[in-house]
Amino acid sequence: MRTVIENAAVATVDGAEGAGTEYRYGHVVVKDDVIEAVGDGPAPPGLDAQRYVDGTGCLVTPGFVNTHHHLYQWATRGYAQDATLFEWLTTLYPVWAGIDETTVHTAAVAGLTRLARTGCTTAADHHYVIPRNGGDVFGATVEAARTVGIRLHGVRGSMDRGESQGGLPPDSIVETLDGALTGTAEAIDRFHDPSPGSFVRVAVGPCSPFTVSEDLMRKAAELARDKGVRLHTHLAETLDEERQCLDEFGCTPAELADRLGWLGEDVWFAHGIHFSDDAVARLGATGTGVAHCPTSNSRLGAGIARVQDLVHAGAPVGLGADGAASNEDGGLGIELRQAVYLARQRNGPHSATVRDGLWLATRGGARCLGREAEIGSLEVGKQADLAVWRLTGMNHAGIADPVAALVFGALPPLALLLAGGNVVVEDDECRTVSEPDVASALGVASRMLAERA
Repeated sequence: MRTVIENAAVATVDGAEGAGTEYRYGHVVVKDDVIEAVGDGPAPPGLDAQRYVDGTGCLVTPGFVNTHHHLYQWATRGYAQDATLFEWLTTLYPVWAGIDETTVHTAAVAGLTRLARTGCTTAADHHYVIPRNGGDVFGATVEAARTVGIRLHGVRGSMDRGESQGGLPPDSIVETLDGALTGTAEAIDRFHDPSPGSFVRVAVGPCSPFTVSEDLMRKAAELARDKGVRLHTHLAETLDEERQCLDEFGCTPAELADRLGWLGEDVWFAHGIHFSDDAVARLGATGTGVAHCPTSNSRLGAGIARVQDLVHAGAPVGLGADGAASNEDGGLGIELRQAVYLARQRNGPHSATVRDGLWLATRGGARCLGREAEIGSLEVGKQADLAVWRLTGMNHAGIADPVAALVFGALPPLALLLAGGNVVVEDDECRTVSEPDVASALGVASRMLAERA
C-alpha cells in the first residue's frame, strides 16, 4: 500500500530542539508502514500509489506523542474543579475504587479516540488503580488501543501504600508489594512487544512517592531493568509533595528518586515542576526524561515546569495530556500552545517558539519513550505516523506560517491521520470507531461509576 501526499507544507521536525527541515510545497510518500520519501516539490514520478492526497492548503507533521495520560479518568471528568492535587486525589480515589475492566475499556476507547482526533499517534497511559474485584483493567486498556489503532505505551502502575500506611488512596485500591510486582511482571510478559514498529509496549510505573513504599520503588526499578523495559512515575508535581518528602525522607523528590535508582535514560517522570538547579542538571546528565503536562498543571495550580532549562541540560522532554479528570479537553493538540504560553509566562516571549511546541509534541516525546529512531519526525525509514492538518478555513486564513497556524490558532481539522501507515482519522472523522457510539457508551459508564461512588 502506497500513499502519496503532495502540494502540502511539510514540517519534518528532523532537527534538534525547535528545528527541522521544512518545505512550503512538499511531498511525503508512505509505503506500507514506513516513510518512503519526503522532500520539496512533487513526489518522484512513476510511483504506483493506491492513495493520493492533494495537500493543497494543508500542513503535514509527524503524529503527536503523548507521554503521560490516565485513560480511565475519562469516566470522571468534571470532579473537584477547584482543588489542589492532594484535594483532587482524595475526592477522586473513592470514585476510582469503583472502576472495572468494562469501565476502563469504555473510557480508554473514548480517550484514545479524542487523542487521535487531535493528531496523536502514540500514547503513554499510566494505569495505577487496580481494584481487587475490577477484573483485567490493564488488558482492557491494551484492547482499547488496538480498537482505535494508535500506539500504546502502557505503564502498569501500582500503589502499595494506602490510608492505613500514611498514603492517600483507600486501602481497597492498593496492592501488596508482591502483588504489585507480580502483576507488573505478568503485564510485561503478556503485552510488551519490543520489536521495531510495535504498537504495544509496557513500562513499569509505581504511582508516586506518596502512594508507594520505598521497597516497591526499588524493586520495581530492578524488575524493569531485568525485563528490559522503561520506568515511569509522578515526581515533583507540587510543593505539597516536596514538603512531604522533606518531612518523611529528609530529601527532595528528585533526591529520593536518585537514591532509589530512579534516574537514567530508561526513566521518564510525569510533571517534574519543582526541580532545583542541581536536580535539573542531574536529570540532564543522566538523560532522565520529563512529561510536561501544561494544561493539567494549570487546572490544578501546580506550577510551571522548567522545560527550557531541562531541555538545555540534556533531559528528554515531551508533552502529556494527563488524565481527563484534570484536563477535560483530553486531547494533545492544545498542549503545544499551552507549553509555549507557559514557557513565556515563566521566562518571557523569546523563550519558546511555535516550533519548540511542535518539537516537544513529536520528537521530544519520542525521545522520552525511547523511540526517537522510529517515530517523532518525518524521515525516510521511520514509521509512517503522520498528521495532515487542513488550514484552509476561516480559523487559519491569512496566517502565512503554517506551524504558527497549527500551534497558535484553533486546532485545525485533520484531513488524514496515519499510524503505521493505517488510516485512523480521515476528513476529520475517526474511521476505526463510531464516535457517537463511543460518546454514548462513555456517558453510561460515567453515570454508573458515579452511582457506585
